[in-house]
Amino acid sequence: MRRLLFVFALSSTFFFSGCDTLKNVAGTLSNFEIAQGLKEALTQGLFSGFDAFANPNQGNALVRFAFPGEAAKIEKTLRDLGLTQVVNNVTAKYTNAMSLAVQKAKPIFLNSVKNMSIGDAAGILLSGNKNAATQYFKSAMSPQLMTAFRPIVDSTVRTTGAGNEYNTLAKAYNSIPLISKKLEPSLNEFIAARAVDAMFLYVADKEADIRSNLSARTTPLLQRVFGYADLQAGNRATTN
Repeated sequence: MRRLLFVFALSSTFFFSGCDTLKNVAGTLSNFEIAQGLKEALTQGLFSGFDAFANPNQGNALVRFAFPGEAAKIEKTLRDLGLTQVVNNVTAKYTNAMSLAVQKAKPIFLNSVKNMSIGDAAGILLSGNKNAATQYFKSAMSPQLMTAFRPIVDSTVRTTGAGNEYNTLAKAYNSIPLISKKLEPSLNEFIAARAVDAMFLYVADKEADIRSNLSARTTPLLQRVFGYADLQAGNRATTN
């Protein structure tokens, strides 16, 4: 009977029950803890992104507007046409619009993490991929985030007046003879996608840091969950 119970406990190590309880061989880590630890790491990454977008004038290129495509070439061409002031206005207004949109969308991002279902939490944690949780989050949540995020971008672009000034630039640029690739008439989709991608980059950086840097594990839960991952990685290395 004892042998049967031992075999059952061991086989249940990577099985998630309806009560969401996963026990490792030592019986010390639950599926709930793994999921919460991963979500906490993702949330910390999002907060890094929120902080960056809240201060877009700190020199971080990720949170500043840039024209799609060959941004530097496009900007130089427009400045050569005598549109320097309009370029400066558009850059500042779109940067501000991105900043405002991310701040307004903060609950959407956080709820996406909160509501994500990690049925394979242990696999994500123990994969050895430093961005496994971010990649899961991105693949599962990007469509919903874009759907919810786009109207916020539309609204902020409209209220800041960025769209009207951009139209001036687009018309001027597109009227240049022999221009092979025209500027899009609207950048709202581009701006929304750029902001979402930037947020995922912040999340990925934070996840990688938490996985590799003990000092980045700033809460007991992160220490417990990612310490367990370190232990399992060490066990695999020893076995191999």
